[in-house]
Amino acid sequence: MGNRLSKIVTRTGDAGSTGLASGERVAKTHARVRCMGELDELNSQIGVLIAQALPARFAEALGVIQHRLFDIGGELALPGHIAIGDTHVAQLEAWVEDFNADLPPLKEFVLPGGNLPAAQAHLARAVARRGERALWTVHEETPLNPAALRYLNRLSDLLFIIARHLARADGGKEVTWRHA
Repeated sequence: MGNRLSKIVTRTGDAGSTGLASGERVAKTHARVRCMGELDELNSQIGVLIAQALPARFAEALGVIQHRLFDIGGELALPGHIAIGDTHVAQLEAWVEDFNADLPPLKEFVLPGGNLPAAQAHLARAVARRGERALWTVHEETPLNPAALRYLNRLSDLLFIIARHLARADGGKEVTWRHA
């Protein structure tokens, strides 16, 4: 494969448009471009989370997820391209079941926090939800791959479960909502 980014400064976006992988130019404010930005932010948040000292099973899952988020970005950049499938969604669901199996049932709402890694997982979860909403906005304009939509929905669930585990690490506790 040749160099994908041989020139970083192109000046082609200086007038407010950007190029999709299809060659089509769209406004930088286009819903598709905004959604790609949300997924880029999510991927960055997950990168920050991985930079923490995480249990291997979480770090490995999150590393795989970063690649899948890039795949969804590719689907957005090249309309009609499909990279995410039911097997990817099933992998997330398997992690959700596996990671959730040893957590106690929830009795109250969980607030973001507990420790830095848990708070970062909650932040990634919130960004995943925003990314999911952005993906649905694009889908309302132009139908997208349903598996990609399901993937982001499951991802926020997985990040919530990982945050619960991280808050409980080393004898810590989850922060729960106290009624007023």
